[in-house]
Amino acid sequence: MTPTLGKAQPDLMPAKIVYGLYAIGYLVAVTTLAGVVYAYLSRGKDPVLDSHLTFQIRTFWISLGIAVLALITTVIGIGLLIWLFLAVWGVLRVLSGFLLAHDGKPISGTRHWGMMAY
Repeated sequence: MTPTLGKAQPDLMPAKIVYGLYAIGYLVAVTTLAGVVYAYLSRGKDPVLDSHLTFQIRTFWISLGIAVLALITTVIGIGLLIWLFLAVWGVLRVLSGFLLAHDGKPISGTRHWGMMAY
């Protein structure tokens, strides 16, 4: 084994855990709440990690807002489309963020209505 040269990779395990909790949250919603709490508690250790945690915290709050809108508009029928959009939007954010964390890369921004992290 050769030693790695250059800068050490940041420990992104907290971000990966939060992505996992968010993914499980599609089946057991309480894990999403646990994920956002863990994200808040894990901030301040590394700038790369913080980029993921900020992205995850924003994902939670934006999702909550969209979910409230979907719930209110379900009565008039458009809410079902909003729920579908929220599901696709959330899955793409979790997957794209996790893949960047797995590669040790920070979140630089989003594209496609905030669906994809890069």
